Amino acid sequence: MAAFTRLVRFTAGAQTHYGDLIKAAGNKYTVRKLEGSPFTSLRATEEIVNVEKLECPVESTPIVVCIGLNYKQHAQEASLPVPTYPPVFTKPADALAGPFDAIDIHPDARDLLDYEGELTVVIGKDAKNVSEEDALDYVLGYTAGNDVSARNFQLPEASGGQFCYAKSFDNFAPIGYTIVAAREIPDPQTLKLSTKVNGVVKQETSTGDMIWGVRQIISHLSRGTTLRKGTVIMTGTPSGVGYFRKEFLKDGDVVEVEIEGVAVTRNRMNHY
Repeated sequence: MAAFTRLVRFTAGAQTHYGDLIKAAGNKYTVRKLEGSPFTSLRATEEIVNVEKLECPVESTPIVVCIGLNYKQHAQEASLPVPTYPPVFTKPADALAGPFDAIDIHPDARDLLDYEGELTVVIGKDAKNVSEEDALDYVLGYTAGNDVSARNFQLPEASGGQFCYAKSFDNFAPIGYTIVAAREIPDPQTLKLSTKVNGVVKQETSTGDMIWGVRQIISHLSRGTTLRKGTVIMTGTPSGVGYFRKEFLKDGDVVEVEIEGVAVTRNRMNHY
């Protein structure tokens, strides 16, 4: 059994530690300090600390794997047919960011900058050729994530239909602030997801609207391919993205993605 229920990372002095979140009150967090790594072994200590900032809940990732067109209502708003298999694209490791980090936006990525709130899965141990039945056994836990997207690089005339470049800028994959242990969420298809921009709700749905559930996604991604421990999987976004609203993110906009009862990210877009 995992040594945590709600995994976080925090900095104390010059060192960063893993912890198990006990209580959150505003921007103050009570945390039990953990020793070790969630991908090797973690041990709970008796040390309780109070912190005011949480880091990305994992130190690093080998890769961020993303699923496209995975909500029925999103497929309808995009007027796109549902393919046989989940559309898959990736973000590099440097796209990973913390739950409250400001996201620096390159000048060339600003014109059609968009959000995509997503249920995010973190793989806890190497997985290959995993069945749907066994898939959740490989999950470390669940968190919230924002698949930040520069749509001007995603449009077919710019990308040839490839999504990766538009979504691969540094810090375009903020996740957190906690990772809730997989045992605490026996069915990830019963969660409520919402996305707000400057406090206004833009996306709101249940993960039950997903076309391919977490079990199917992990099984598909591990077919003949090793999903390394620490892999971050963004499972797709529901309807309500900015592109179809003709509303794009501006300098200073704050995007908040919440998986109810699980985690929240809150990131400000920063033009530099």
